[in-house]
Parts: sequence; structure tokens; C-alpha cells
Amino acid sequence: MRLSIFGRLVLTYLVIIAVMTGVNVYALLQIRTLAGLNTEVASHHHPEIDSAKRLLASFYEQVQSEKKYVAVPASTFLDHFDGESKEFQVVLQGLFAREASEPETRLLRDVERLQQTHLALFQAQLAEPKGQSAAVDTRFDARRDMLATQITSILQQYIGLHEARIAVGVNASHASSAQAESVTRNLVLVALLFGLGMAAVASYNILHPLRRLQATIQEMGQGNFRASLDGQAPRELRELGDTVKWMGARLQQLDDIKSEFLAHVSHELRTPMASIQEGTHLLLDEIPGPLTQDQRTTLRIMSDSSRRLMNLISTILDLSKMEAGMMEYRFVPTDLRRVADISVNKIRLLADAKQVQLVVEAPVERHWVRADSTRIEQVLDNLLSNALKYSSEGAVVKLQMTPRREEGVLYVDVSDSGPGIPAEEVPHIFERFYQGRTKTRHASVGSGLGLALARKVVEAHGGRIWVDSEVGKGTTVRFILCLTKPGMLV
Repeated sequence: MRLSIFGRLVLTYLVIIAVMTGVNVYALLQIRTLAGLNTEVASHHHPEIDSAKRLLASFYEQVQSEKKYVAVPASTFLDHFDGESKEFQVVLQGLFAREASEPETRLLRDVERLQQTHLALFQAQLAEPKGQSAAVDTRFDARRDMLATQITSILQQYIGLHEARIAVGVNASHASSAQAESVTRNLVLVALLFGLGMAAVASYNILHPLRRLQATIQEMGQGNFRASLDGQAPRELRELGDTVKWMGARLQQLDDIKSEFLAHVSHELRTPMASIQEGTHLLLDEIPGPLTQDQRTTLRIMSDSSRRLMNLISTILDLSKMEAGMMEYRFVPTDLRRVADISVNKIRLLADAKQVQLVVEAPVERHWVRADSTRIEQVLDNLLSNALKYSSEGAVVKLQMTPRREEGVLYVDVSDSGPGIPAEEVPHIFERFYQGRTKTRHASVGSGLGLALARKVVEAHGGRIWVDSEVGKGTTVRFILCLTKPGMLV
């Protein structure tokens, strides 16, 4: 099922939103991981270190109270010693309850054992009779100091383990943070590029059919009413394309009706016009009787007008046949120089009357082309007549033929030095009845069918015709035909 434009846009937006949501979820998970590492450091390791330091402080307080009591056996010092011992046990048991790792637990057990040894040593000291020897006191102090040193060393190891774990956690947090930042940055970049790519694809899927539809409408504007929108397109554009196709079919139908009408009218006018022309010739030949000078002038005007009208009717009929594909051509090897000389001789009197010089530039040797000589003569007649019509007095009209053996074609140029054709009019000059806005003082009114007929004939010969023109410098109409050899069957 083809998606509509709205559906394609919604799908594109949903995909982009899904990608961005994935990037945000990943970033949130990384933030949660970092928060967990920080929580572990803040809620576990730091309290353990503080408790270990509290144990050290409590043990030093015990030692101080013990020394004071030994020196001055007051009950206050003994009570203070007992309170610190109990506080030491409470803090130590709290560490046991919170500690889960084996190395730290083992160190705490060693601390507990040494603490108990210290308490037993102090109790033994209390049980000794007063006035004991100095050697006994010295041994007690030495053992007490050794126990203090061991407890202090073990608690320092315990603190060092937790500080090492904090350092590892901080390093892991930094590494995880750097990795998360890098991955998030790359994901954002990929998501951005993916979003731009999706937007480009969606735009292309919409704009490409629009451009094809625009080209189809332009083809219809140039007369190709059978052009249609082919290929895949969103539903709305396909419906619009179907409407344009229906419009083209309707325009083609109207164009066929118009062509049929013109052909029918032209055919019906041909017989009476032939009768009028023949009657005018009979009068000019004074068959019915002698003519005055004014009557002869009037009849000549009538004869020229009827001849032009007959030519116009013949041109319309020929165009109608060509467009209907009913025109028959006799393609034979043709000496184009001979055909060109015939066309030039036809308009030489008119050129002399306007004081326009006709110049033919062609190679001395003959060049044969695959052509219907009658139709090519008709093309040259139209091109030379147009060049003469738009040339001022004293100008030059040039007919040039240039063979190109390596390409197998013959170039034929008809040039004038008239006013030229504006660039915006050049694409339309081969359209039927198009005469443009360029007029000259001496130019006669034409039908606008000569160039349309010339294009049909040249294209039927497998050639190509085009115009090179510059305003104020003149116009060159150029067409090409395929070279052949005399006597060759084509």
C-alpha cells in the first residue's frame, strides 16, 4: 500500500523521535550508573573510613585513661576506660555488620582479637598487688605499646583498603563518564545524520514526483498532451497525476478535433480556390475579352492573394497529414545542391526587388542525402522566405552547406542579418501559428506554419533542426540530414 504524504511525514518523524529517544535512554542509563558509583563511595567507603578512624581515636582514649589510672588509681579514669571500651565494641560491631568483603572482615577480626588481648592485659595489671616492681611495669608498657602499634597498623591497613576502593571507584567513574560522553556524542551525531538522511529521503520521495509532474505539465504546454506521470508517487500526487493525465487526454481530444476541422476546412476550400485561381488566370490571359490596365492590376492582386491562400491551405493539409502520421515520403539519394538552387531561384526576383543579396556557399563536389526532394525543397522555401522577409534592404541572406564525413551528416544553414529572436521566444518558434513579437518595417504578415512544417519534415528524415539567434545580429536556422551515396537504395 502506498503511503500518503502525511503518512510519510509522520513515519519519518516517528523514526527520528525513536532514534532520539534511544539516545536519551542510553544517556540516562549512563547517568544512573555514575550515580550508583558515587552513591557507593558516599554511602559505604567514607562511613567505613570514618568508623575506623573513630576506633583509633577510641583506642587512644583507652590507652590514655589506662595510663592515668595506673598513675592515679581514681575511679573516674577507670569509668572513662570502660566507656571507651564499650564504644570501641559498638563501633567495631557496626563495622562487622556493614562489611561484606573478606579482607576487611579479616582485619576487623584481628583488631577485635588484639582489643580483647589488651583488655585482658589491663585486667591482669589491675589484679597485680600494689607496689610491684618497675620491671613488671616496664613489661606491661611494652606489651601495651606493641598491641597499640598492631591495632593502629591494622586499622591503617583497613583505611587504606577502603581508600584504594574509593580511588578505583573514582577512576571507574571517570572512565565510565568519559566513555558515556564519547558514546553519547557519537550517538547524537549518528542520530542527527540519520535524521537528516530520513528528512532528505522523505523530501526526495515528495519532491521527485512533483518535479516529474511539473515536467509532465511542461510537456503538455509544449503540445505533447499524451505525457503522463510514470513511476511511484504518494497517493495525493498520483491522484493529481491522474487528473493531469485526464486533462491531457481532454486537450488531446480537443486538439484532434481542431486538426480535423482545419484539415476538413482546408480541403473544402482547396477546390473553390483552385477555381478562383484558374478563372483569374483566364481573365489575365484575356480569354473572355480585352482588359484595361486597372482591371489587369486588380486581377494580378487577386491572383497573388489566391496563390498565397492556396499555399497556406496546402501547408495546413500537409501539417495535418504529418501529425496524423499519414504523410508519405519517397526517400531516395538526392543532390541537395540541386534542390537548393531551385529554392534560391524561386525567391531571387523577390530578393532583387528588396535589394537583398543571396549567397550560396557549398562545396564544388555534389553531396547526396537520403531525402524526399519535394519536402526538403519545401523546407528550404520556407527558411529562405523567412530570412528574406526579416532582412532589410542591402542585407545578405546566406545558404551554406557543410558536409561532415566523419559524422555522416550534412549541415545546412540559412542565415540572415535581421533583428534576431529574443531568447525567451526561441523555444516557441517551431510551434504552429507562432510568429513572435519581432516585427520589421518591411516584413509581411505570415501564417506561422512554415517553421512548424520544416521541423516535421526534417524530423521525418531522421534529422534535427534548431535556431541560433542573437538580438540585433541576425538568425541562423540550421538542420542536418544523413549523407548517402548516389544510386544507393534507401
